[in-house]
Amino acid sequence: MVDASQIECLWRGRALLGEGPLWCPSLGTAGWLVFVDILAARLHAYDLASGDTHGWALEEACCWLAAREDGDGFIAGLRSRLVHLRLTENGPKIVAEWATPGGEPAGNRFNDAKVDTCGRLWFGSMDDDAARPSGSLYRLDSRGLVRMDTGYRVANGPAISPDGATLYHSDTPRGVIYAFDLSPEGELSNKREHVRFNATRGFPDGMTCDAESGLWVAHWDGGRLSRFRPDGALDETLPLPASRVTSCAFGGPQLDQLFITTAALERDEEGLAGGLFRVVPGVRGAMPAAYRMPPEY
Repeated sequence: MVDASQIECLWRGRALLGEGPLWCPSLGTAGWLVFVDILAARLHAYDLASGDTHGWALEEACCWLAAREDGDGFIAGLRSRLVHLRLTENGPKIVAEWATPGGEPAGNRFNDAKVDTCGRLWFGSMDDDAARPSGSLYRLDSRGLVRMDTGYRVANGPAISPDGATLYHSDTPRGVIYAFDLSPEGELSNKREHVRFNATRGFPDGMTCDAESGLWVAHWDGGRLSRFRPDGALDETLPLPASRVTSCAFGGPQLDQLFITTAALERDEEGLAGGLFRVVPGVRGAMPAAYRMPPEY
Protein backbone atom coordinates (compact mmCIF):
# COMPACT_ATOMS: atom_id res chain seq x y z
CA MET A 1 0.00 0.00 0.00
CA VAL A 2 1.18 3.52 -0.80
CA ASP A 3 1.22 6.04 2.03
CA ALA A 4 -0.19 9.50 1.23
CA SER A 5 2.85 11.08 2.89
CA GLN A 6 4.95 9.76 -0.01
CA ILE A 7 3.20 12.02 -2.51
CA GLU A 8 5.44 14.81 -3.77
CA CYS A 9 4.21 17.98 -5.47
CA LEU A 10 6.73 18.62 -8.25
CA TRP A 11 5.14 21.77 -9.68
CA ARG A 12 2.68 24.23 -8.16
CA GLY A 13 1.78 25.95 -11.40
CA ARG A 14 -2.00 25.73 -10.92
CA ALA A 15 -2.94 24.34 -14.32
CA LEU A 16 -6.58 25.13 -15.00
CA LEU A 17 -7.03 21.69 -16.54
CA GLY A 18 -3.82 19.69 -16.34
CA GLU A 19 -4.08 16.57 -18.52
CA GLY A 20 -2.34 14.09 -20.79
CA PRO A 21 0.88 13.21 -18.90
CA LEU A 22 3.34 11.40 -21.19
CA TRP A 23 6.81 10.09 -20.32
CA CYS A 24 9.41 11.06 -22.96
CA PRO A 25 12.78 9.45 -22.08
CA SER A 26 14.55 10.89 -25.15
CA LEU A 27 13.99 14.52 -24.11
CA GLY A 28 16.52 16.23 -21.84
CA THR A 29 19.32 14.35 -20.14
CA ALA A 30 17.14 12.11 -17.94
CA GLY A 31 13.75 12.35 -19.62
CA TRP A 32 10.82 14.75 -19.52
CA LEU A 33 7.26 14.27 -18.38
CA VAL A 34 5.16 16.37 -20.75
CA PHE A 35 1.58 17.37 -20.00
CA VAL A 36 -0.94 19.96 -21.17
CA ASP A 37 -3.20 22.59 -19.66
CA ILE A 38 -6.18 22.33 -21.98
CA LEU A 39 -8.07 25.44 -20.83
CA ALA A 40 -4.97 27.66 -20.75
CA ALA A 41 -3.70 26.34 -24.13
CA ARG A 42 -0.26 25.57 -22.74
CA LEU A 43 2.22 22.72 -22.98
CA HIS A 44 4.42 21.90 -19.99
CA ALA A 45 7.41 19.62 -19.47
CA TYR A 46 8.89 18.51 -16.16
CA ASP A 47 12.65 17.89 -16.47
CA LEU A 48 13.54 14.88 -14.33
CA ALA A 49 17.23 15.86 -14.15
CA SER A 50 16.87 19.49 -13.05
CA GLY A 51 13.45 19.43 -11.41
CA ASP A 52 12.42 22.42 -13.53
CA THR A 53 9.09 22.63 -15.31
CA HIS A 54 9.09 24.40 -18.68
CA GLY A 55 5.98 25.92 -20.20
CA TRP A 56 4.97 27.19 -23.64
CA ALA A 57 1.86 28.88 -25.01
CA LEU A 58 0.07 27.12 -27.87
CA GLU A 59 -1.91 28.69 -30.70
CA GLU A 60 -4.84 26.40 -29.90
CA ALA A 61 -5.79 24.30 -26.88
CA CYS A 62 -4.06 20.91 -26.93
CA CYS A 63 -5.85 17.94 -25.34
CA TRP A 64 -3.15 15.25 -25.63
CA LEU A 65 0.16 14.20 -27.17
CA ALA A 66 1.33 10.82 -28.43
CA ALA A 67 4.91 10.11 -29.46
CA ARG A 68 5.64 9.16 -33.07
CA GLU A 69 7.51 5.92 -33.69
CA ASP A 70 9.93 7.67 -36.05
CA GLY A 71 11.02 9.98 -33.22
CA ASP A 72 9.92 13.12 -35.03
CA GLY A 73 7.86 14.77 -32.33
CA PHE A 74 4.24 13.98 -31.60
CA ILE A 75 0.81 13.52 -32.98
CA ALA A 76 -1.24 16.05 -31.00
CA GLY A 77 -4.97 16.36 -30.53
CA LEU A 78 -5.99 20.00 -30.57
CA ARG A 79 -9.56 21.05 -29.92
CA SER A 80 -10.79 20.01 -33.35
CA ARG A 81 -7.86 18.74 -35.40
CA LEU A 82 -4.93 16.35 -35.34
CA VAL A 83 -1.50 17.82 -36.01
CA HIS A 84 2.16 16.87 -36.22
CA LEU A 85 3.86 18.82 -33.42
CA ARG A 86 7.58 19.18 -32.75
CA LEU A 87 9.32 20.56 -29.68
CA THR A 88 12.05 22.89 -30.99
CA GLU A 89 14.52 25.19 -29.25
CA ASN A 90 11.93 27.93 -29.66
CA GLY A 91 9.09 25.84 -28.28
CA PRO A 92 6.29 23.79 -29.88
CA LYS A 93 5.84 24.03 -33.65
CA ILE A 94 2.96 22.63 -35.71
CA VAL A 95 4.51 20.98 -38.76
CA ALA A 96 1.43 19.66 -40.53
CA GLU A 97 -2.25 18.94 -40.05
CA TRP A 98 -3.47 15.34 -40.21
CA ALA A 99 -6.78 13.57 -40.58
CA THR A 100 -9.68 15.10 -38.69
CA PRO A 101 -12.95 13.26 -38.01
CA GLY A 102 -15.96 14.30 -40.03
CA GLY A 103 -19.39 14.57 -38.47
CA GLU A 104 -18.30 15.89 -35.09
CA PRO A 105 -21.09 18.17 -33.78
CA ALA A 106 -20.47 21.87 -33.19
CA GLY A 107 -19.43 22.38 -29.59
CA ASN A 108 -17.44 19.15 -29.39
CA ARG A 109 -13.71 18.89 -28.78
CA PHE A 110 -11.18 16.09 -28.51
CA ASN A 111 -10.31 14.62 -25.13
CA ASP A 112 -7.63 12.13 -24.08
CA ALA A 113 -5.79 9.47 -26.08
CA LYS A 114 -3.52 6.42 -25.86
CA VAL A 115 -1.51 4.30 -28.28
CA ASP A 116 -1.99 0.54 -28.07
CA THR A 117 0.71 -2.14 -28.18
CA CYS A 118 0.39 -2.38 -31.98
CA GLY A 119 0.96 1.34 -32.51
CA ARG A 120 -2.66 2.32 -33.15
CA LEU A 121 -3.98 5.60 -31.74
CA TRP A 122 -7.22 5.66 -29.74
CA PHE A 123 -8.79 8.98 -28.81
CA GLY A 124 -12.14 10.38 -27.74
CA SER A 125 -14.29 13.43 -28.22
CA MET A 126 -16.72 15.19 -25.91
CA ASP A 127 -19.31 17.93 -25.65
CA ASP A 128 -17.36 20.93 -24.33
CA ASP A 129 -20.21 21.57 -21.88
CA ALA A 130 -20.27 17.88 -20.85
CA ALA A 131 -24.04 17.86 -21.36
CA ARG A 132 -24.84 16.03 -24.62
CA PRO A 133 -23.92 12.39 -25.37
CA SER A 134 -22.28 13.56 -28.59
CA GLY A 135 -18.77 12.20 -28.01
CA SER A 136 -17.14 9.24 -29.72
CA LEU A 137 -14.16 6.90 -29.52
CA TYR A 138 -11.88 6.83 -32.58
CA ARG A 139 -9.11 4.59 -33.91
CA LEU A 140 -6.38 5.89 -36.20
CA ASP A 141 -3.93 3.56 -37.94
CA SER A 142 -2.68 2.73 -41.43
CA ARG A 143 -6.26 2.02 -42.55
CA GLY A 144 -7.34 5.56 -41.70
CA LEU A 145 -9.61 7.12 -39.13
CA VAL A 146 -12.60 5.11 -37.86
CA ARG A 147 -15.31 5.95 -35.32
CA MET A 148 -15.42 2.84 -33.08
CA ASP A 149 -18.03 3.75 -30.47
CA THR A 150 -20.26 6.71 -29.71
CA GLY A 151 -22.79 8.17 -27.24
CA TYR A 152 -20.31 9.60 -24.69
CA ARG A 153 -20.80 12.85 -22.78
CA VAL A 154 -17.10 12.98 -21.90
CA ALA A 155 -15.03 10.24 -23.56
CA ASN A 156 -12.06 9.89 -21.27
CA GLY A 157 -8.98 7.97 -20.26
CA PRO A 158 -8.27 5.25 -22.80
CA ALA A 159 -5.95 2.67 -21.27
CA ILE A 160 -4.58 -0.55 -22.75
CA SER A 161 -3.80 -3.70 -20.76
CA PRO A 162 -0.14 -4.84 -20.91
CA ASP A 163 -1.03 -7.81 -23.14
CA GLY A 164 -2.86 -5.51 -25.55
CA ALA A 165 -6.07 -7.54 -25.29
CA THR A 166 -8.25 -5.11 -23.32
CA LEU A 167 -9.08 -1.47 -23.91
CA TYR A 168 -10.55 0.58 -21.06
CA HIS A 169 -12.55 3.72 -21.75
CA SER A 170 -14.76 5.86 -19.54
CA ASP A 171 -17.69 8.23 -19.77
CA THR A 172 -16.84 10.58 -16.93
CA PRO A 173 -20.25 12.15 -16.10
CA ARG A 174 -21.89 8.72 -16.11
CA GLY A 175 -19.30 7.46 -13.64
CA VAL A 176 -18.60 4.34 -15.69
CA ILE A 177 -15.40 2.72 -16.94
CA TYR A 178 -16.03 0.32 -19.81
CA ALA A 179 -13.85 -2.57 -20.90
CA PHE A 180 -13.64 -3.86 -24.47
CA ASP A 181 -11.96 -6.92 -25.92
CA LEU A 182 -9.32 -5.61 -28.32
CA SER A 183 -8.34 -7.94 -31.16
CA PRO A 184 -4.86 -8.06 -32.73
CA GLU A 185 -6.45 -6.39 -35.77
CA GLY A 186 -7.72 -3.49 -33.70
CA GLU A 187 -11.40 -4.42 -33.55
CA LEU A 188 -13.46 -3.89 -30.40
CA SER A 189 -16.04 -6.32 -29.02
CA ASN A 190 -17.77 -7.35 -25.78
CA LYS A 191 -18.27 -3.85 -24.39
CA ARG A 192 -19.06 -4.18 -20.69
CA GLU A 193 -19.22 -2.12 -17.51
CA HIS A 194 -15.91 -2.65 -15.74
CA VAL A 195 -16.17 -0.21 -12.82
CA ARG A 196 -18.98 2.10 -11.73
CA PHE A 197 -18.17 4.97 -9.39
CA ASN A 198 -20.60 5.94 -6.64
CA ALA A 199 -21.22 9.52 -5.54
CA THR A 200 -18.51 9.46 -2.87
CA ARG A 201 -15.77 8.49 -5.34
CA GLY A 202 -16.12 11.41 -7.75
CA PHE A 203 -15.91 10.57 -11.45
CA PRO A 204 -13.44 8.48 -13.49
CA ASP A 205 -11.01 10.59 -15.51
CA GLY A 206 -7.63 9.70 -17.04
CA MET A 207 -6.09 6.31 -16.38
CA THR A 208 -3.18 4.00 -17.13
CA CYS A 209 -2.24 0.35 -16.64
CA ASP A 210 0.78 -0.92 -14.75
CA ALA A 211 2.93 -3.89 -15.74
CA GLU A 212 0.88 -6.21 -13.50
CA SER A 213 -2.41 -5.32 -15.25
CA GLY A 214 -3.62 -3.00 -12.51
CA LEU A 215 -5.67 -0.04 -13.72
CA TRP A 216 -4.84 3.30 -12.09
CA VAL A 217 -7.70 5.80 -12.35
CA ALA A 218 -7.82 9.52 -11.53
CA HIS A 219 -10.93 10.67 -9.64
CA TRP A 220 -12.32 14.01 -10.85
CA ASP A 221 -13.98 15.67 -7.83
CA GLY A 222 -12.87 12.66 -5.80
CA GLY A 223 -9.43 13.82 -4.62
CA ARG A 224 -7.79 10.45 -5.13
CA LEU A 225 -6.13 7.95 -7.42
CA SER A 226 -7.25 4.33 -7.28
CA ARG A 227 -5.85 1.04 -8.53
CA PHE A 228 -8.32 -1.59 -9.73
CA ARG A 229 -7.51 -5.25 -10.34
CA PRO A 230 -8.23 -6.84 -13.75
CA ASP A 231 -11.57 -8.12 -12.42
CA GLY A 232 -12.62 -4.54 -11.53
CA ALA A 233 -12.17 -4.95 -7.77
CA LEU A 234 -10.69 -1.97 -5.92
CA ASP A 235 -7.14 -2.74 -4.81
CA GLU A 236 -5.96 0.49 -3.18
CA THR A 237 -6.71 4.19 -3.03
CA LEU A 238 -4.26 7.08 -2.79
CA PRO A 239 -5.71 10.41 -1.51
CA LEU A 240 -4.28 13.59 -3.03
CA PRO A 241 -4.30 17.21 -1.77
CA ALA A 242 -6.36 18.33 -4.79
CA SER A 243 -9.94 17.32 -5.47
CA ARG A 244 -9.87 17.42 -9.27
CA VAL A 245 -7.43 14.66 -10.18
CA THR A 246 -7.30 14.33 -13.96
CA SER A 247 -4.79 11.73 -15.18
CA CYS A 248 -1.66 9.69 -14.46
CA ALA A 249 1.28 8.11 -16.26
CA PHE A 250 4.30 6.02 -15.32
CA GLY A 251 7.75 7.40 -16.01
CA GLY A 252 11.33 7.65 -14.83
CA PRO A 253 14.28 5.50 -15.94
CA GLN A 254 12.80 2.41 -14.25
CA LEU A 255 9.17 3.32 -15.04
CA ASP A 256 8.49 3.09 -11.32
CA GLN A 257 7.34 6.69 -10.78
CA LEU A 258 3.68 7.61 -11.19
CA PHE A 259 3.07 11.20 -12.30
CA ILE A 260 -0.36 12.71 -11.60
CA THR A 261 -2.01 15.79 -13.11
CA THR A 262 -4.75 17.86 -11.48
CA ALA A 263 -6.99 20.86 -12.22
CA ALA A 264 -7.35 24.22 -10.47
CA LEU A 265 -10.60 25.05 -12.29
CA GLU A 266 -13.12 26.34 -9.70
CA ARG A 267 -10.79 25.28 -6.88
CA ASP A 268 -9.29 28.58 -5.75
CA GLU A 269 -9.44 27.45 -2.11
CA GLU A 270 -7.13 24.46 -2.77
CA GLY A 271 -3.50 25.52 -2.54
CA LEU A 272 -2.11 22.61 -4.58
CA ALA A 273 -4.91 22.30 -7.12
CA GLY A 274 -3.54 22.25 -10.65
CA GLY A 275 -0.18 20.91 -9.51
CA LEU A 276 1.86 18.02 -10.89
CA PHE A 277 2.43 15.23 -8.36
CA ARG A 278 4.64 12.15 -8.16
CA VAL A 279 4.58 8.97 -6.11
CA VAL A 280 6.49 5.68 -6.22
CA PRO A 281 3.64 3.14 -5.99
CA GLY A 282 5.67 -0.06 -5.69
CA VAL A 283 4.77 -1.34 -9.14
CA ARG A 284 6.14 -0.42 -12.55
CA GLY A 285 4.45 0.73 -15.68
CA ALA A 286 5.22 -0.02 -19.29
CA MET A 287 7.01 2.21 -21.76
CA PRO A 288 4.31 4.25 -23.55
CA ALA A 289 3.76 2.90 -27.03
CA ALA A 290 4.55 5.16 -29.98
CA TYR A 291 2.21 5.79 -32.89
CA ARG A 292 3.11 4.01 -36.14
CA MET A 293 2.50 6.51 -38.87
CA PRO A 294 0.59 5.63 -42.04
CA PRO A 295 2.72 6.12 -45.18
CA GLU A 296 0.87 9.30 -46.24
CA TYR A 297 1.89 11.03 -43.00
